[in-house]
Order: sequence, then structure tokens, then C-alpha cells
Amino acid sequence: MAIRQYKPTSPGRRFMSVLTYDEITTNKPEKSLLEPLKKHAGRNKQGKITVRHRGGGNKVKYRIIDFKRDKKEIPARVASIEYDPNRSAFIALLNYLDGEKRYILCPLGLKVGDEIISSEADHVDIKPGNALPLKNIPTGTLIHNIELKVGRGGQLVRSAGNSAQLLAKEGSKAQVRLPSGEVRLIPLNAMATIGSVSNPDHSNVRIGKAGRIRHLGFRPAVRGVVMNPVDHPHGGGEGKSPVGMPAPLTPWGKVALGLKTRKRKKYSNKDIIRRAGKR
Repeated sequence: MAIRQYKPTSPGRRFMSVLTYDEITTNKPEKSLLEPLKKHAGRNKQGKITVRHRGGGNKVKYRIIDFKRDKKEIPARVASIEYDPNRSAFIALLNYLDGEKRYILCPLGLKVGDEIISSEADHVDIKPGNALPLKNIPTGTLIHNIELKVGRGGQLVRSAGNSAQLLAKEGSKAQVRLPSGEVRLIPLNAMATIGSVSNPDHSNVRIGKAGRIRHLGFRPAVRGVVMNPVDHPHGGGEGKSPVGMPAPLTPWGKVALGLKTRKRKKYSNKDIIRRAGKR
């Protein structure tokens, strides 16, 4: 996947870049796998804003993705690779031998016409797109769409360009190094998909102008340092003033950067061998 730069014909175009979408093979989604997607503009069921700076954006439909990969032992052929407006990764449409169609997260390197399978057998090829329990995947393999609980469906490593690595197996659990650097224990019976997620250049795209981020459903954000003291802890002062605090704060006075928010007694702490960012 390549990135295309624009000539600076306007201030908005000067630093803008877009993906060329060379991997995309069709722009018409499978109708049977679409659902309406209602916008909430960052509001909860009471109508109160709980997430700021959300609203507007293009109207999109939700693509039903098979995160569980529970259609076992039936081969499927890749019919198309498509853009999904609801996620950073591309998706692949599978045609199963029994006639069913499903979307999956597209692994890097998967092509139209490739045959993949979801299986619990130990003789399945270790190639991108095949889904296996961790117990049947060789150590050192790159994986994505990893289950935390058996049968729940993949929850980890689903965004563009990401991959985890299977480090070791001991007892009933496997050690997996996640993209953050965290090493975590995951049940050996949990399913995972071979390979890394497609669209690794997603993080290199530069939005370039305000209107483009509005199309994605984001509203403008105002910096706290330009507000009045009554509106934000960073506000006030003459001219361009610094934050004026030992650390940046949220509008409600909480530490904004670096504060650990994980519960100390969280039930899954026992499964974390090494924290993210630590060696």
C-alpha cells in the first residue's frame, strides 16, 4: 500500500496525503452483511455528552465482521478486499464452500482467490488468514484477532498494521507479546488468526485540513491554554502563557498525561507478565 502526496495547490493540500488503496478490489459491499449504524454524537442514553468533540460525519453502514471465526473445517475463498469506514484495517469477503458469505479482518498479504480455513486441527498450514487455537500455532508466529476468552471472539490486535507474537506455551496458557510490548497469558484454546493486520500505512496518512476530520465525525477541539480560568485549569494569563501546573490537567482537574488508570485489583492482573513499555 502506497501513500500519495498532493501538490500544494492550497494550504489544505500542502501537507495532505491519502492512501492509494491499491489492495481494494471493489467499492460495493455485500448487502447481506450490512447493518444500519446510528450516530450518537458522543451522548449517552440520557442525551448527555460523555465524549467531547464528536458529531456529524459521513453516513456509513456497519459491516458485520466475523471475529469468532467459528465456521470450522470449511474452506473459504477470498472474493474481494474492501474498505471499511468503521475501522482502520481493510476487510476481506469470504465465500465458503457451503455458500455462506462472511467478512473477516484482512491480514497483510492476503489476495483475492486465496483459500483459507478456520480449524482446530494441528495439520493446518501456518499462512495469513488461517485461524487456529494458540496450542496449534508454532512459537514465534505473528498473530492478530486474538481471543481473551474461548468462544467470545477476537478482542486483541485488530487495528491496521498491528501484530502480536506468540512467545511460549506453558501449562494451559500461552505467553503473547502484544503491540504495546505487554506480555500476557492467554488460554491455549483461544483462537487467533495468522499474520499481521492489513493497511500498515494507516498511521502515516496526514489529514491535512479541518474539513477532512469533520467527515470522520470529529468536531473541533479548543486548547485549554486559550480559555479563561473559569473554563479550564490551563486558562488565564497574559498573552501566550504556559500550562502553569506540574503536569497538564483535564478540564475537570485530573492529571491528563501519564496517570495510570488501571484498577490495582483487576481480576486479570494475574495474567500480565510484563507491563507495556517495561523491559
